Amino acid sequence: MRNLIKVKRKELGLRQEDLAEALEVSRQTIIAIENDKYNPTLELAMKLARYLHIPVEELFILEDQ
Repeated sequence: MRNLIKVKRKELGLRQEDLAEALEVSRQTIIAIENDKYNPTLELAMKLARYLHIPVEELFILEDQ
């Protein structure tokens, strides 16, 4: 699964630290999600989408296997 978190975060002028703090997760969690190394829980995915002002199904792209 790919995501557009890094793109949207930069569009909003946010640092990884800012996003991590706002969502109460570590910066390492944001890094891992942005680099497609970790898929967030449904709750965190929805919080990310809400915070970044984008529908969750547009923020996360499920690729064909």
